[in-house]
Amino acid sequence: MNVHFIAVGGSAMHNLAIAMHLKGDHVTGSDDEIFEPSKGRLLKYGLLPKTIGWNENLISTNIDAVILGMHARKDNPELLKAQELGLKIYSYPEFIYEKTKNKTRVVIGGSHGKTTITSMILHVLRVSNIKHDYMVGAQLEGFECMVSLSENAEIAVLEGDEYLSSPIDLRPKFHLYKPTIGLISGIAWDHINVFPTFENYIQQFKIFADSIDNLGSLVYFSGDEVVSDIGIGLKSNLKTIDYTTHNHVLERGVTYLIDSNKKLPIQIFGQHNLQNLNGALKVCLELNITKENFYDAIQSFKGASKRLELVKQTKDCVIYKDFAHSPSKLKATTKALSDQFPKRKLIACMELHTFSSLNHSFLKLYKGTMESADKAFVYFNPETLKHKKLASITIDEVLTAFATNNVEVLTDSSVLVSKLLNMKWENKNLLLMSSGNFDGLNFDDLANKIIG
Repeated sequence: MNVHFIAVGGSAMHNLAIAMHLKGDHVTGSDDEIFEPSKGRLLKYGLLPKTIGWNENLISTNIDAVILGMHARKDNPELLKAQELGLKIYSYPEFIYEKTKNKTRVVIGGSHGKTTITSMILHVLRVSNIKHDYMVGAQLEGFECMVSLSENAEIAVLEGDEYLSSPIDLRPKFHLYKPTIGLISGIAWDHINVFPTFENYIQQFKIFADSIDNLGSLVYFSGDEVVSDIGIGLKSNLKTIDYTTHNHVLERGVTYLIDSNKKLPIQIFGQHNLQNLNGALKVCLELNITKENFYDAIQSFKGASKRLELVKQTKDCVIYKDFAHSPSKLKATTKALSDQFPKRKLIACMELHTFSSLNHSFLKLYKGTMESADKAFVYFNPETLKHKKLASITIDEVLTAFATNNVEVLTDSSVLVSKLLNMKWENKNLLLMSSGNFDGLNFDDLANKIIG
């Protein structure tokens, strides 16, 4: 195929572009801004646009398909030219469905945990030497590209993002995949710029569940009341499988899975990850992977990038980074690290960076989310609010929203770094949480300065 990507620099878009290039398709792309790691990875494969910006001359009748990213706008000149020429235009979820519609499609949805669950399933399939296609939103160890499309794999495992598909297709991405096996890990209001009420947000997951193939399966976390209501109310021809937290025990800083009379050590920790693991197990059983094979494989799973990812450790200090930014993710991640090291103090830092987290009406949902930390820093950059065209918020408003005495709010990242560098780190752990990077903070450099 001859394929052109509009907004090729996106996380999923650039991975799909690389995957198609590796498959032998002719790929071109454009974007008005491309950052790392997309930039370096596109350059490696000769796919980095020669010039930054939009160019309608790139669009011609020689193109078999245009794949449109959410970053572009409806008046994008390349898009307008493609529409004028009558070219086939896909959003990337629409295109992935087209390439996997004859396969067993596993789609992992949820407000939190979907990247980790998807990663666990991929890890088990890979260790078990089972051919599969996939699309996941984080870089995983051992995977060169986070999208793979092939002719001969019978299974496709897809992370089901609920955000919109493209500027001309305002359906949530996970509505387009039509799963054979679907999973919902949990529902906590997010993306309020698109889903203005919690009820509207919940409805998207109901639509997702209803989109499962006839005679397919829904795996769902029964510890979430909203998710349980969806699972219980699903159409009768679908198989429903609920899951909770996997049986486990924590001994000397190591988490062990308990299965009958067996104790199996794993490299991840935290209640939320043990829920994720049990969800992945239920999906793998539906794929006819034996429980024994699952347990053998999952013991070597180290986690997804920026999902409780270890940055550096010494004998009396560990530093982790995590993508956590929504209230539910923030609370679960902070508690996980606090519980894992009960004899150490926990310093937790989070950045308010997303549209939702910086919104006045959403801030109140952060109440008590960092109470597990001994000291918590909440950072936001007032310039980010201006860039997102949001109303300003104050330090006092953020303090009131978090509502615990351990929280200190900062608006200058250099002040945050200074405070961290001036602390004594014996018997203390550090957790850095953001979907951004605290205005360019290099976590590895910071870790080296803190604990050498």
